[in-house]
Amino acid sequence: MPDAPVVYQPNETLIALFRHAVARDKQDLLNFRRGDVWQKMSARELEQQVRTVAMGLYALGVRAGDRVGLLSENRVEWTIADLATLNCGAADVPVYATQAPKQVAYILNDAGVEILFISNQAQYDRVREALNTCTTLRVIISFDDVQAPAGKVMSFADLLNWGRAADEAEPQLYQTLQDSVTPDTLATLIYTSGTTGDPKGVMLSHRNLASNILNNVEIAELTAGEVALSFLPFSHIFERNAINMYLYAGVAVYYAQSVDSVARDLLDVRPHFMTSVPRLFEKIYARAMEKAEAGGAVMAAIAHWSIEVAKEWARLVNRGETPGLFLRLKHQLADKLVLAKWRAAMGGRIRALVSGGAPLAPELAFAFYGAGLPIYQGYGLTESSPTITTNRTYANRIGSVGQAIPGVTVKIAEDGEILASGPNIMQGYYGREEETSETLTRDADGHIWLHTGDVGHLDADGFLFITDRKKDLLKTSGGKYIAPQPIENAIKRSRFINQVVVIGEGRKFPAAMIVPQIDALQAYAAQNGLSQQAPHELLKQPQIRRLIEDEVAKFTNDLSQYEKVKAVLLLDRELSVENGELTPTLKVKRRVVVEKHQQEIEKLYHEKESSHAGG
Repeated sequence: MPDAPVVYQPNETLIALFRHAVARDKQDLLNFRRGDVWQKMSARELEQQVRTVAMGLYALGVRAGDRVGLLSENRVEWTIADLATLNCGAADVPVYATQAPKQVAYILNDAGVEILFISNQAQYDRVREALNTCTTLRVIISFDDVQAPAGKVMSFADLLNWGRAADEAEPQLYQTLQDSVTPDTLATLIYTSGTTGDPKGVMLSHRNLASNILNNVEIAELTAGEVALSFLPFSHIFERNAINMYLYAGVAVYYAQSVDSVARDLLDVRPHFMTSVPRLFEKIYARAMEKAEAGGAVMAAIAHWSIEVAKEWARLVNRGETPGLFLRLKHQLADKLVLAKWRAAMGGRIRALVSGGAPLAPELAFAFYGAGLPIYQGYGLTESSPTITTNRTYANRIGSVGQAIPGVTVKIAEDGEILASGPNIMQGYYGREEETSETLTRDADGHIWLHTGDVGHLDADGFLFITDRKKDLLKTSGGKYIAPQPIENAIKRSRFINQVVVIGEGRKFPAAMIVPQIDALQAYAAQNGLSQQAPHELLKQPQIRRLIEDEVAKFTNDLSQYEKVKAVLLLDRELSVENGELTPTLKVKRRVVVEKHQQEIEKLYHEKESSHAGG
């Protein structure tokens, strides 16, 4: 990024993008459930709500640069509060709805939050004691009515009343507040989830976010009138920017009520577009296979054959080759028997799925692509607003995370670390100059480079391939470096395996901690005459252990000898955000998981190391 002053462009603020979005006067811009009924909010209604809430915040004393917190599950009021905060010149601080109360207090105190939006009674009760330790917090505003001590919580309805009165008193003020926002104005302070230590506040400006939104709109080829289903948490920059993309492009947004409602919502909404993380795609695939297995041996065989045909077809097409007549006929038959039903279960209109947040296994991507459900994988960080690279409909190389988006430059450092430069790169970490100087460096030409912490390489066409997190690379006692994520992705191709954590730092060989796909194992047990037991008992059966070990060996057969998993530890409970094993964006906290199972790991290695030589 050049050090020279940047000429102000009108579209370099989120305010300008919002004005563009509401100028269309779209009647079904935002869509959300009230009970079991879908409600619509037009562009005009959204504009008025945002204006009223912005003026309400101003009446409460919010001024340019102040911090407004957001602690809520996804809902339309989240979007309104976000946009209103920006339109009155303040910056918002989103907090994950599942964040531990102690961390909620840490973030609010570190950011100096004065006003906090919360969702409902349950959320208020969960964090009430922690909020009492927040020294700068003046006002709590609840979207739903909350029972609280007098003077503690203001209702969203009361805030709207304050806003209407303020707007009537000074009708020109709202535009004055909007016009005061420049591209370099701080828009949001997002605290990275992190796998160790306290979270850091990432400072993102209007220019950072607006540039990323506009470039992604161009790449995604969104069309006014299309429909998008949204379910990832807005507290993460990935989905929040997706919402802004949809608004700008005139795409109707439908809010899923929860992750559990997505299957139903897909059928109701029939979206053209959806962003997700690999975890959802893995679950969709696993459920499809489980359903086929439940239909008996013939149905299972047909499903597996169809998926393999889909993959074969996808590999050829992805390489730019034309499938031969025989493969085309097989693909048509597979589509009629299985693949068309898969598309129908996802609404029947999917044009593009976008995956981010974690690596997507190539085999999974080939299966979806061959089924007519293309997944375009991208890459980025909160610190890059977030997109650095992405695949496109016209340039999709499965296994990669795509090419750099317009305006962004990617290069690989001597040690393999991925560096990025562009208008989307953060202003820095709030109050952390040392960490900022370690993460952002300036070259001799004045360009600012973000050190991503990821290791990868670029191919001849500029497609980026991620190897792993720099800090996650494992070094065996034999001095070999192992990247765990590709091994984990290979193992997760098994329909019997749900989650995988590869370990082996300082050991003679790698091992894998595996959470099996319990439903698939129970179906296997029933088909093979094994007793039906609770998960923890089922995993003790020798035949089940051998099955998992055989699956691991099968799907990692092409790895180098030193990379092959030589021991397996079975876990009977899924890793979760609530138990501190996953970040809110579903990345594994490897250190936490290892610490929780340290005794079992030591026992596993003690039993195996005597019979296995290191790699």
